[in-house]
Amino acid sequence: MHTNRLTGETSPYLLQHAHNPVDWFPWGDEAFEEARRRDVPIFLSIGYSTCYWCHVMERESFESEATARVMNEHYVCVKVDREERPDVDDIYMAATQALTGRGGWPMSVWLEPESLRPFYAGTYFPPEQRHGMPAFTDVLLGISEAWKGDRRQEIIEQSQSLADAVRHQLEEREAPVVVGENEIMDAVSGLLRIYDSQWGGFGGAPKFPQPTYIEFLLAVRDSADESTRQAIDQSVRGTLDKMMIGGIRDHVGGGFHRYSVDAEWTVPHFEKMLYDQGQLLSVYAKAAAVYEDSEYERTAIEIADYVLREMTDESGAFYSAQDAEVDGKEGLNYLWLESELRDVLTEDESKLALDVYSVASGPNFQDPHHPDEPARNVLRFSERPEQTAARLGLSVDELHAKLDAVNAKLKSARDERKQPGLDDKILTSWNAIAIHGLASLGNVSGNQAYTDAAVRATDVILTTMRDGEGTLLRTARAGEAKTPAFFEDYAWLTAALIELHHASDDTKWLDKASSLAEEAESIFGDPDSGGFFDTRENQSDLFVRGQIIYDGAIPSATSVFLNALIDLSTLTGEQWFASRAARGLVATSGAIHRAPVGYVNSARGLYRALSSDIPLAQALQAAGAKQPAQSHENAESFQAVEVFADTERISLKPGEVETFRVKLQIADGYHIVAADPGPDAADMLEPLRVGVVGGTGVGAFADYPAGVSYRTEGVEGELLVYSSEVEFDIVLEAENERAGRPIVIVTFQACSDTECLQPQTVELDVAIDVTN
Repeated sequence: MHTNRLTGETSPYLLQHAHNPVDWFPWGDEAFEEARRRDVPIFLSIGYSTCYWCHVMERESFESEATARVMNEHYVCVKVDREERPDVDDIYMAATQALTGRGGWPMSVWLEPESLRPFYAGTYFPPEQRHGMPAFTDVLLGISEAWKGDRRQEIIEQSQSLADAVRHQLEEREAPVVVGENEIMDAVSGLLRIYDSQWGGFGGAPKFPQPTYIEFLLAVRDSADESTRQAIDQSVRGTLDKMMIGGIRDHVGGGFHRYSVDAEWTVPHFEKMLYDQGQLLSVYAKAAAVYEDSEYERTAIEIADYVLREMTDESGAFYSAQDAEVDGKEGLNYLWLESELRDVLTEDESKLALDVYSVASGPNFQDPHHPDEPARNVLRFSERPEQTAARLGLSVDELHAKLDAVNAKLKSARDERKQPGLDDKILTSWNAIAIHGLASLGNVSGNQAYTDAAVRATDVILTTMRDGEGTLLRTARAGEAKTPAFFEDYAWLTAALIELHHASDDTKWLDKASSLAEEAESIFGDPDSGGFFDTRENQSDLFVRGQIIYDGAIPSATSVFLNALIDLSTLTGEQWFASRAARGLVATSGAIHRAPVGYVNSARGLYRALSSDIPLAQALQAAGAKQPAQSHENAESFQAVEVFADTERISLKPGEVETFRVKLQIADGYHIVAADPGPDAADMLEPLRVGVVGGTGVGAFADYPAGVSYRTEGVEGELLVYSSEVEFDIVLEAENERAGRPIVIVTFQACSDTECLQPQTVELDVAIDVTN
């Protein structure tokens, strides 16, 4: 009945909305000019094809004729696939988090049309008022009324203020500080502190694989003392084992789902992302070599075989994702009733499967959105295969042979079911992640087939993902490639080419990696800070050019590129790569020092630089890097403020809130700037703030106490501060799609009568479990 402008797009996510009654525009000048012509705001909706709540909001609101009439009358409506345009997603996610204290997808943002600055934002909105959330149409009408009425100037001022906050967050350059072994040990101890010794993984539920953490720990274990190495091995092997036997792994079809909703890795969020497969391929392959573990190698092989079977197009490039739901139901393709297993298998096979896959213990999955559906089973092991084989009186090879036969029948039966949606677009960076993983496996296993698959995909990217002028492109589908590549694409493709050189010993891949790195520097290098921009210069559709270096589900482009530069320095002996890596580490040194777990892949680069010929010390000295105020050599400054939480774990349910209390103990002679520092506070001072980093879907709010007046000789005006100690409540709220591992942070700046220390951000050791 309806067709909108999205029919001309290639993104499967945008095409899902091409027949909504909403008059969607793709992101671009046509939409912007139309909003200016009509003098209406832009409603921007950002999501991705495998996002559960994106599907929900579409069914509830975007397919509604009544809601669409409101949207079309009062707004120019724009849809963005965050995977095609991570630059747009990054900017407006920063705005959403700054405005609301939380973020997630679908992201809903209202923009003024002239400069595309945001002035209001949220995530999922229900069709009617629910759980304290306003109805979507009420929000639409309320904002439109304010825009058309006498509040237009207030909205413009709000957009300017919010845009300034986004610029501050994305463009902020931390002053360089001297970094070294202390930061490496801080990262190690931070990871070991949040390791779940019972179930593996880092932090609480929902649990994400976090392969970047494991990559770091595997890198540093070789130089660690014996006790630290034992602790590292326990955390790495404990995590890899629990994921390997858990329901997050697809035991029938291979590959891993995106994350586990519980701490035990049993019930996954069922979508499968290419970037997860590629990173886990690398991690399991490397761990197989480090620990001489054949089960890790088998796991890596099953991931690779799944990608090559179900996520590969006819050219050899790789698709992006498979959806979590079928017919609006989570994981329906992957779940089993006991009777369904018995119908497919022989009696002996059924007996084995019910035991090994924990079905005999009873169902472990109940769809929270469809409570009338029968409880089903996510297939999972209860122990490593060697233990199961011993318990059943079998050799490990005999057990795997029997399970291979069982899985073949189950896979055949599963293939007869309705299949989850496939996002079949080709993304350069995600393909590079998969290429990197396949090359790693080929190198470790000696199986040329996996190296050959990596070569084939690389040839596709290098030959088809360039335009007529030679510009590397981001995305392609159905033979159409478009959108100039971002720094993420360059960084990962450089890393993949290096790994392919290791696997094939063919120097042509090293030559291509070197050339690509130099091209990336010319486009994205920041000559002032030594860092790297995520986007190209002078993009007219962006109001900020950011440098995001925090590691999320995918490590930051900066951290990937830093490690690639170190590789190139070692492999080629060219000084430029070493010097450029050193300058990049100087640019990230403040962040590495402040929160080494949050920037753990850059910390891995720092570790490698310290044991190589990278001229880091000289680069730090040339940049005027200061000894950090909280360094271990300056115990008094390091202890200026201590932060304590009254709990180690918080359990959240969607739509509900939980509260815990924190206390900041402030050393004698120091004070910290209050949350509301007063009108006379200098702009360069950092007020007390709480927030969430490392993930989305959890919001943090604080009931800050009022500060007390502080005045000092020679400075005009009054500053409001806290001294001695300050206590307050932090309120956490879970909502919508969670991604990453949210960590609550407290940021503050401590001062004495004579100096102010650098602002400090502390990650609280509070595990956040989100339950249904």
